[in-house]
Amino acid sequence: MVVTGSGSGIGAHTARRFAAEGANVIIADINLPAAERVAASIDGSFAIEVDVTSRDALRSMVDVATNKFGGVDILVNNAMSCGQARFLDATPDEVRQDFAVTVIGPFFASQEVIPGMIERGGGIILNVSSVNGISFFGNEAYSAAKAGLENLTKSIAIQFGADGIRCNAVAPGTIATESWEDRKMEDPLILEKLARSYPLGRVGTPSDVADALLFLASDAASWITGIVLPVEGGVLSGNLTVARELTGNLDMARGTISSQHEEPSNE
Repeated sequence: MVVTGSGSGIGAHTARRFAAEGANVIIADINLPAAERVAASIDGSFAIEVDVTSRDALRSMVDVATNKFGGVDILVNNAMSCGQARFLDATPDEVRQDFAVTVIGPFFASQEVIPGMIERGGGIILNVSSVNGISFFGNEAYSAAKAGLENLTKSIAIQFGADGIRCNAVAPGTIATESWEDRKMEDPLILEKLARSYPLGRVGTPSDVADALLFLASDAASWITGIVLPVEGGVLSGNLTVARELTGNLDMARGTISSQHEEPSNE
């Protein structure tokens, strides 16, 4: 299998999770030293430097996987780019970069692996999207690219299902990865603040996403294709802050429910 952007974060945890289940993993990342560090922790894995915006680099990636392991049976498109410029300030290069990494890269990577999958009777493509592709949480170019990735997921699933290829996506919410370190330098409590918006009371971990990807790749999901699975602690289900403002009594309702389960007093 190949996991792009697996030199850190979700990609690294996904590589380790699948390897623990017996997969041979290509650790593909634009940062080769980071990929090599991850590969050093996974028996039987192999690190390569890959810029997913380069079609030639993606072709070479598949060639390496074929030479090492006989082909790519599972592709995880995880590499991402998320510019931080405000909407009116985003430059053409910043917008193009988000789209090139986030949706064009997976488009071409999928083109590279699908012929081999067809020859071998099937395969699995997994795309790491985001809640940003479903609703508004800022980062407009990144969000639009993630929405495109979700549509690409459905397109591949429909066109190649008869060839035994399943294609699904996960849509993570806030995940505590190394990418937050710069932001935490400015605001050490940023993740704790964000956790308040999540009904389950915490932000996610890379393992939360890796476990979801493993499920979608497993035989337990053999009749699931073309979906976007939210892995987001309930944040897409509604806005609790707004609900409290509108109703003014959610906490009271919760208290009423709790009191109904208390043992009656003997007084």
